[in-house]
Amino acid sequence: MKKILSIAAAAATVLLTGCNKEKKVDQTIPLVAIINYGQIPPLLATVDGIKKELSDAGFAENKNIRYEVADIAFDHSLIPQAVTSLRSHGPKVMVVISTPIAQFAKGKIRDIPLVYAAITDPVDARLVNSPDASVDNITGSSDMQNLSALLSLVQSMLPQAKTIGMLYATSDCNDAALLNMMRREAKAAGMSLIAIPVDQMRDIPVRIQELRGKADLIYVGASGLQSALAVISGEAAKMDIPVFNMEEQSVREGQALACFGVNYDSVGRNAGKLVAKLLTGSAPGDLAPLFPGIEDHRCFINGKLAKKFAIKIPENATVVE
Repeated sequence: MKKILSIAAAAATVLLTGCNKEKKVDQTIPLVAIINYGQIPPLLATVDGIKKELSDAGFAENKNIRYEVADIAFDHSLIPQAVTSLRSHGPKVMVVISTPIAQFAKGKIRDIPLVYAAITDPVDARLVNSPDASVDNITGSSDMQNLSALLSLVQSMLPQAKTIGMLYATSDCNDAALLNMMRREAKAAGMSLIAIPVDQMRDIPVRIQELRGKADLIYVGASGLQSALAVISGEAAKMDIPVFNMEEQSVREGQALACFGVNYDSVGRNAGKLVAKLLTGSAPGDLAPLFPGIEDHRCFINGKLAKKFAIKIPENATVVE
């Protein structure tokens, strides 16, 4: 996983990533602007899914569509710069990935169709008023996890587990929505939740110690805290607490015991479907937001960690080493 860039490097990224001018691409080709939250596997998969879906819909890059992708490297102070810069390039559609970027763009842009992506609860984030209908110039693709299915997996792997530990970023309303969902699903599953607030990334090694001897597992969901997963995983390993995550790469890298989460290629493809319709004349207000189904979820288990924790691997799970 790539480290968070410095502010200076991130600023350069906002200005230069995805710029096609040096390739002498025809600037009259319709532009899709994408603002990404940071370089982590699920968000990169989301961007890739958008492009693949548009390609399948007949939009060939640099032939009848072009892209500019900005990356703010998790630095909220760079959001205005990224939005303003890409808006000035006259995109036909702007894709805004993550809650803080989408909220800012919705408040500032009225004349360009906006498509959000990788947002847990767009209603709670006040991007739309209903899960069934878009509003004004914005619609999008959610990455809402099926936490009920996740906890079923947890209980099949750790039948004695009673307490879930979860860190959440206090500055991100996406984390607040995820926390509320987990509280509800944990109660339904007969489990308890210890929620640890994190104000700054540097606080994680200290704050996570509050879970020592109390949590049976740690869950890291669709949050900006994914950028600190290596730190969370390292501290959890010292406490012999297994980590469950929402995406597969962390399982493959041995940072998480298991994941049951949305396939972010599907999240991106859903966003790409909306972008394609907007490019062919549909109005944002006519396009209902899209949510992942259970078929869009995947389960991966790290075989080495399963042996370490003496866990029986359930059927229909993909084992990676």
